Amino acid sequence: MSDDGPLVVSPLMHSREVAAYLKVSESTLSRWRSAGTGPPFLRLGGIARYRLDAVDRWLSELEHDHAAES
Repeated sequence: MSDDGPLVVSPLMHSREVAAYLKVSESTLSRWRSAGTGPPFLRLGGIARYRLDAVDRWLSELEHDHAAES
């Protein structure tokens, strides 16, 4: 096993932090989670946690290229 440097792990965020980051309510985030349409999350001890890089990746997948829609 090679050592390519330190392992960088995206920080875990609480639902309230992700809701604030996305500028939506916690209830909207909860609804998205239940519907399976929101950002990917982990359940740790029954509590949803989000990796910041996964939330950013989810956001980038939602972006539309308006020029391509013409």
